[in-house]
Amino acid sequence: MNNAIRCTALLLFGAVLYGQAPAVATGGVLNGASFTLDQPITPGSLISVFGSNLASKLAQADTIPLSTAMDDVRSVTFNDIAAPLVFVSPTQINAQLPWEVLASGTATVVVNRTSGSSPPATVQVSAFSPGIFSVQFGVGQAIVFFPDGILAAAVNSIPGLTTRPAKVGDTLIIFATGLGAVQPSVETGKAPTTVTNVVTMPIVLVGGVQAKVTFAGMSPQFPGVNQVNFEVPAGVTAGNAIPLQFRVGGITTTDKVTMAVSP
Repeated sequence: MNNAIRCTALLLFGAVLYGQAPAVATGGVLNGASFTLDQPITPGSLISVFGSNLASKLAQADTIPLSTAMDDVRSVTFNDIAAPLVFVSPTQINAQLPWEVLASGTATVVVNRTSGSSPPATVQVSAFSPGIFSVQFGVGQAIVFFPDGILAAAVNSIPGLTTRPAKVGDTLIIFATGLGAVQPSVETGKAPTTVTNVVTMPIVLVGGVQAKVTFAGMSPQFPGVNQVNFEVPAGVTAGNAIPLQFRVGGITTTDKVTMAVSP
């Protein structure tokens, strides 16, 4: 092989490697429930990282504690701290922001694959970044349900699921993320082994009316997920798409996440 051919081969090989290197999109690290733009992320919460060439294929966690490596993704680090991974794909990675990341200022995120590492990207971090899980991620029917597991949604509104609207006085459960520090603390990547409570209680609004919150902590089933129990307050207007919101740390979540309330 002469020098010209050798150089061309090396350039082509380098281009292939470069093309496979991951890249985090500008502003592409978001709250994993709400996908809200221009909002910080919070230690302990679930987050979504968007970009290109983030993984070779779709893969998801099937054990707890969560692993910090999955498929050909060797790690996703925030300030050099590896994040537990929930899901990876070529364009999106879901992970838990480690509790060890400081809850103020910025963090540098790097996706490390066997094919290379992404250029460092910067994301704002704060003590609170509330987001309510919904069927459509950031809009539509909230993941809010009765203690028996039935969603508080209009009857027959979700194919394959039993649903019914809530009424005043009902106790409901919200799945969310980004509500900040909890006591006692929980190890990164693990589900709590005892009951935890948030240090700062969120305000829950149903149709703009403040509800009584009876519990707010970490879900016992899964790392990074908050559980909030509340009672539907009097004075709420009935309807199939009543806004359900959190207010904590000076942040109020979107009014596009909703639930059903009967007269």
